[in-house]
Amino acid sequence: MTFAVAAVVALPVLVILGHILVPAGDIWSHLAATVLPRYLTNTLLLVLGVGFGTLVIGTGTAWLVVMCRFPGKRLFEWAMLLPLAVPTYVIAYAYTDFLQYSGPLQSALRETFGWSRGDYWFPDIRSLPSAAILVTLVLYPYVYMLARAAFLEQSVCMLDVGRSLGRGPWQMFTQVAVPLARPALVGGVSLALMETLNEFGAMQYFGVDTFTTGIYRTWFGLGEQVAAAQLAACLLAFVILLVLLERWSRGKRRYHHTSHRYQQLPEYRLTGIRAFAASLACTLPVLIGFVAPCLLLAEMALRKGDSVLGGAFLEYAGNSLMLALIAAAVAVGMAVILSYGARLMPGQLTRTATRIAALGYAIPGSVVAVGILIPFAWIDNHLNQLYKGYTGEVFGLLFSGTAFILIYAYVVRFLAVSFNAVEASLEKVTPSMDAAARTLGETATGTLRKIHTPIMRGSLLAAAILVFVDVMKELPATIILRPFNFDTLAVRAHNLAADERLAEASTASLAIVAVGVIPVILLSVAMRKSRPGQHKS
Repeated sequence: MTFAVAAVVALPVLVILGHILVPAGDIWSHLAATVLPRYLTNTLLLVLGVGFGTLVIGTGTAWLVVMCRFPGKRLFEWAMLLPLAVPTYVIAYAYTDFLQYSGPLQSALRETFGWSRGDYWFPDIRSLPSAAILVTLVLYPYVYMLARAAFLEQSVCMLDVGRSLGRGPWQMFTQVAVPLARPALVGGVSLALMETLNEFGAMQYFGVDTFTTGIYRTWFGLGEQVAAAQLAACLLAFVILLVLLERWSRGKRRYHHTSHRYQQLPEYRLTGIRAFAASLACTLPVLIGFVAPCLLLAEMALRKGDSVLGGAFLEYAGNSLMLALIAAAVAVGMAVILSYGARLMPGQLTRTATRIAALGYAIPGSVVAVGILIPFAWIDNHLNQLYKGYTGEVFGLLFSGTAFILIYAYVVRFLAVSFNAVEASLEKVTPSMDAAARTLGETATGTLRKIHTPIMRGSLLAAAILVFVDVMKELPATIILRPFNFDTLAVRAHNLAADERLAEASTASLAIVAVGVIPVILLSVAMRKSRPGQHKS
């Protein structure tokens, strides 16, 4: 069963890689001579900008809330994660409406100072630098979350040694804490970069050509499936290269602790200008990345809002909720199968299968969509030809024209999210419980159902919530794979924003944000209670 799940998840990747050597005709040479250099340059600059920004903001704020005491610390512990609930395309819509030439800010400036067009300079919100900044403000919580967990797990012995060698707070941060937390920091930055490469809505809205927007344009604008698949293969190769480079750069260094002294961490009490600077450093990312866009969206929704707030809007919300619930249930079920299979049959082959199954989160949604649509479109066409040969009629699209293909894409994309949570929980269950159950005549399936599942109930729920929130926000795969006349809240917000109806898009955008806030807060609370020896106050 474990290998079957791995094969299901690996199918889109194999399809994409299989198209590398397929002749694409003149279209590939046309892309290489016109837009491919722009796709490559913009994607590389976006990755570099977001990587640096998320690393600085996430690592710095995580150190402050863990190791320092300053006004608002307890609030910032969970508030720093709030931008994670805001899809990147939503923050792009909010700030574009506010900062564009016809927006409230520039209109107020012209009215106040009597300026007209050409009398002043204002940064262009629809540009690559603006896109990099907004994406950074939404994705830095990935680095903050893992960096904070790594700092919370620091051994007091490490800190004592640093202080005994005369290291001050800054030296302790740069020379002890950050090097030891490198795997967590790299993991957080990697997650942020994967989401950056996956970003479609904000990039298309800003007019920034990246590989993801190029795949969509090549598939639907030019109608070239092979070329789109080859662009997706280039993006997939870029992702794999990032992972391999990090592994290679790490070398043989190890980062585990040799001590188990997990006492209450010491805190540096900040006063005066330092306390103010720490509070400001934590306030700005939350203010710009969550509070301001939510207020802007709320103002737009109250001023105008979605014109189909009645039955049609409820249908969009229902579609989103249905897809998210089903995908979450399937992803958690498959994660349990993978984790329990690895527990029953430990070995290199099983580990390889689970790693393949967890690969989907590293693949952008547009790549997953292309890798799924090609084989299922082929299956539908051949089934229709076979059916027509017997009956003379065509029954339509059985797979590629239904919600099935969407749920499949979500499971492939977000299985790793549920798998990591389930695996970590299952590892905490002592193997002696399995042995005791088997000696009492219980089967492996019965042991999982009667013993492991009740113990893992909290982790299973957490995994389902994480997948649910991710599916609610997902856009590129949904746009490519959704059936005709089947829209979600994410698609509704994107379509309205694409038509420059930002005020109407605000309603669906706020609904998506509202769904994501509570799980993010619960995640922060769980992180705070995770350190042995840490006070729970």
